Amino acid sequence: MGKSILRGAAALGLACLVFATLAPDAGAQAVPYFEGVRQAENPEEVATVLEILILLTVLTLAPSILVLMTAFTRIVIVLSFVSRALATQNLPPTQVIVGLSLILTFLVMQPTFREIKDEALVPYLDEEITQKEMFRRAEKPMRNFMFQHTRREDVKLFIDLTEFDPGKPKGEVRRSDIPTYILVPAFVISELTRAFQMGFALFLPFVVIDMVVAATLISMGMLVLPPILISLPFKILLFVLVDGWRLVVGSLIQSFY
Repeated sequence: MGKSILRGAAALGLACLVFATLAPDAGAQAVPYFEGVRQAENPEEVATVLEILILLTVLTLAPSILVLMTAFTRIVIVLSFVSRALATQNLPPTQVIVGLSLILTFLVMQPTFREIKDEALVPYLDEEITQKEMFRRAEKPMRNFMFQHTRREDVKLFIDLTEFDPGKPKGEVRRSDIPTYILVPAFVISELTRAFQMGFALFLPFVVIDMVVAATLISMGMLVLPPILISLPFKILLFVLVDGWRLVVGSLIQSFY
């Protein structure tokens, strides 16, 4: 083992000696030139690269924007409440819940997305406006949607937390005076509140069924039999008879109008 260590050390020393011998020649060689990579010659080229970087950053943040600034939060939480209330062991699957939530989100946000396309995206692609102007125009429809579904007390909460001063009396503060970094968390809190309110209303009938079944089994002396085993078919039957998915989806869509 000692001979192996000595041989390894000798080989390492020989490699270092060879590298030290060839290093000056390697350093004297010119840096290889890659065709297609060159130094920017004017400010316009640098600005174009920066625009591409900004656009890629926005695309990277697109999932977060979809979750936090659209109807997705309320829809996916309410549908998850329905799945939990039925207690059908991950039926429907999570992938189906998320996929349906995305489709319903695009359905609800279609007017907003159409306005963004007409007012911001199309003029930018036609080179009528700059990228900065495009983002400014695209922000306006999203802010209008969020303001429409944000409670005043939630906006006030984040104004107080950030100690933001609009510079105007309390009664004269307009929507345009409130920055987006305050509006987004206020919108998310409002959506979570509404989603849990709707989820509670959906959960309550199924809880009543569980309580009735449990009380019946206890009165009959069947303490060993799990109540969920008996209540599950009744909950599914009730949900099917009232056409539950149509009612839930219809109520979700109407809650945004």
